[in-house]
Amino acid sequence: MFRAVRVDRDEAGECSAALVEIDEGALPEGDVLVDVAWSTLNYKDGLVLNGLGGLVKHYPHVPGVDFAGTVLESADERYSPGDEVVLTGWRVGELHWGGYSERARVRGDWLVPLPEGLGMREAMGVGTAGLTAMLALEAFESAGVLPDSGPVLVTGAAGGVGSVACALLAARGYEVEGSTGRAETHDYLKSLGVERVVSREEIETPNGKPLNREHWAGCVDAVGGSTLATVLTRLRYGGAVASIGLAGGSALETTVIPFLLRGVSLLGIDSVMCPTERRIGAWKRLATELPRARLESMMHEAALGDVIALGREILDGRVRGRVVVNVSS
Repeated sequence: MFRAVRVDRDEAGECSAALVEIDEGALPEGDVLVDVAWSTLNYKDGLVLNGLGGLVKHYPHVPGVDFAGTVLESADERYSPGDEVVLTGWRVGELHWGGYSERARVRGDWLVPLPEGLGMREAMGVGTAGLTAMLALEAFESAGVLPDSGPVLVTGAAGGVGSVACALLAARGYEVEGSTGRAETHDYLKSLGVERVVSREEIETPNGKPLNREHWAGCVDAVGGSTLATVLTRLRYGGAVASIGLAGGSALETTVIPFLLRGVSLLGIDSVMCPTERRIGAWKRLATELPRARLESMMHEAALGDVIALGREILDGRVRGRVVVNVSS
């Protein structure tokens, strides 16, 4: 028996989460059994913990999109007992039981070796958020948005992906501007390397113009909706937006004018089904390019049972930076 956070749904369709004891025999099928040490909290975890978003198809369910741990048993020749591994994405924590559990059984295809130079706790400080941020950086590089191209904006900058994106871009030499609606996070953002804080109100509501004064060379956008529509009108010629989230809504009301007259690009970033080789390469870069002190400054530790309340807080926009979950506590 081991502990896990389980979400159940009653006959009326109402969902509730609780910290419970689970038998190993209840774990889903998979060829690798992992002793989970650390997990983390993502926006998607908040949705699953609260029965929202339609992400879970079968109950009872164990959430947790990310985890890091040690292999206990393996039928996959790539992994042996004692190996330290990381899992992010592949719809684990949604369609498949996830990391809010002291044990997890998954497919070996979904795992990557713990990157050299990162501990398991640090790896969960990175997690899906950090992997997504690195994929956004790589998309910038492929699109020609480089440090000398001009300032870049990060929206939702005080959140998980935003925090890592700010620190990572600043470390690579970009002039980073961060957008937030929380005044109390300004000093925090500047500690991550943000040079100018942009108020949410400045970019939240489009003014109806198809183009506005050029300013940003690029944007890592976690908000979507009207914020993304506004940012597109203010990109420099040849600029690009790496779209990584939809905290402000999934609808996008805009025109094709920025694409036609300024040659801007809208780059979709997906870390869930990202191919393994690209994923491993991104993790290696994170292990060497993300400043450790800045990573540590954005991390907050929580116990396994704490994620139930934190799931609501992240949906309400009240979680700053990265929550790392000590699964054994």
